[in-house]
Amino acid sequence: MIEVEADPPERVDGRAARAERTRAAIVEAHLALIDSGDLRPTGERIAERAGVSLRTLWTNFKDMETLFAATGRRVGERQAALWRPVSPELPLTARIAAFCDQRARLLEVLAPSARASALREPFSPQLRRNREAAVARVRHEIEAVFAPELAHAGPGRAQLLDALTVAGTWSSWSMMRDSMGLDVDAARAVMARMLGALLVDAIAAGLR
Repeated sequence: MIEVEADPPERVDGRAARAERTRAAIVEAHLALIDSGDLRPTGERIAERAGVSLRTLWTNFKDMETLFAATGRRVGERQAALWRPVSPELPLTARIAAFCDQRARLLEVLAPSARASALREPFSPQLRRNREAAVARVRHEIEAVFAPELAHAGPGRAQLLDALTVAGTWSSWSMMRDSMGLDVDAARAVMARMLGALLVDAIAAGLR
């Protein structure tokens, strides 16, 4: 019996680290192309931008769906680096202002990827999962930031949460920024007005 000597751990670790760097470079290249306006970058363009061969790209990502998953995680990391919790103990007007300021920043970070995803989402289960995860994150944040007002809503809590979520997600932001041509400050003000109207109405309904 011939014994085959296993690779030493440091060699295995080195290969794993290089592979991880290659995958990260491919994801960053994908995002860089999207950020520059190439909303449907091909594998060839992504590989060229990353400085790798097309074969290396598809060795690390078996198809576009797996690349979309990795890119979605990276966009989430970009947003997480900017996110700061908004205390539910603040007065309502201060919470609305802080939430909308933050959402505006995060949605502008998301914008190029969201526009690119819209072109391919009907044909991509992974992109639909990415969008569902993004909606779930903002919904969870709204539940935390506006917990007192949601508690006042009683039986209407679920509907109020749905309405607040719609006001704070990419679809509404895209309507304001892309369809209506509002600048960031104007779009943020409209978001704040929508949230304020919904929350004040919920408080008033709870007092009746």
